[in-house]
Amino acid sequence: MALPTSNSGGFSEIAAAAKEIEAGGYAGAWTAETSHDPFLPHMIAAEHTENIELGTGIAVGFARNPMLLANLGYDLQRYSGGRFILGLGTQIKPHITKRFSMEWSRPAARMREMILATRAIWDAWETGERLNFRGEFYQHTLMTPFFNPGPNPSGIPKIFISAVGPMMTEVAGEVCDGIVCHSFSTEAYLREVTLPALEKGLTASGRTLADFEISGPGFIVTGRNEDEMEDAARGIRQQIAFYASTPAYRPVLDMHGWGDLQTELNTLSKKGEWVAMGDLIDDEILETFAIVGEPDQIASRITARWGDCIDRMTFYSVSRHLNLEFWAPIVSELSSN
Repeated sequence: MALPTSNSGGFSEIAAAAKEIEAGGYAGAWTAETSHDPFLPHMIAAEHTENIELGTGIAVGFARNPMLLANLGYDLQRYSGGRFILGLGTQIKPHITKRFSMEWSRPAARMREMILATRAIWDAWETGERLNFRGEFYQHTLMTPFFNPGPNPSGIPKIFISAVGPMMTEVAGEVCDGIVCHSFSTEAYLREVTLPALEKGLTASGRTLADFEISGPGFIVTGRNEDEMEDAARGIRQQIAFYASTPAYRPVLDMHGWGDLQTELNTLSKKGEWVAMGDLIDDEILETFAIVGEPDQIASRITARWGDCIDRMTFYSVSRHLNLEFWAPIVSELSSN
């Protein structure tokens, strides 16, 4: 379940939300890197919860470097008593180069090395061995005692990455503990592209799917009445359209014969016609990407679509009407399955 990153309610808002999420039976609380930092709320959440996992879903990896990620992940793992998941994503090139003013090249190879470098730093802290990571993109060869926190009593945090394309998905299988399947994914794409790529990466690392966690796509359209359903559908249509306008995600559309839609949406996005973009997402496309139904249908439809191939799921709903109380029966039904 999403943890608030806004500072509108101060620390008390984050603490209250974290407590409510844990009491509501959720397995984890996640933050996303949008208009606020995704790491800071977990300091508060760690203090006010005891059991749920806490994770970034996702933080932009390429906006940082392995040493920063190592420190953030290590500290939040310690403060949470071993409950932190370092969830990373690449973002797309214009955001990395123009918004963050950072380097962009060969994202799958860079992400793989970023994770290996982060793990090498952790290993140096855990073992006291000399830090000597020399890669193509990152080099970390200096670690003096003053900057070494020593072994973490809570162990090493898990690392998940978000992936859509097969190359990045293979990286997840090779060097990560889990994958956050992008919400812009369909059942056919997950089964025919994502899972085979994951298994290829896992085989390279000597592991199987039993050693790995899959967090499934989460678009949900539901509501207590027709108006709420329409409001939810409108918001998800616009979100699907936003993702579908991205050239890197076109292969998902191509699989379903909707590739030309990406070109049309991309043109509209450059004109800032965001509402018009959502209007191009018809019912067939909506229901292919999202779980659509009345509240008492959602859990069974999630299970029918994803139950045999995902380990966890984060709800992606844009409706302003649906609170934790609304989702509680759905969470309870999913937990009992």
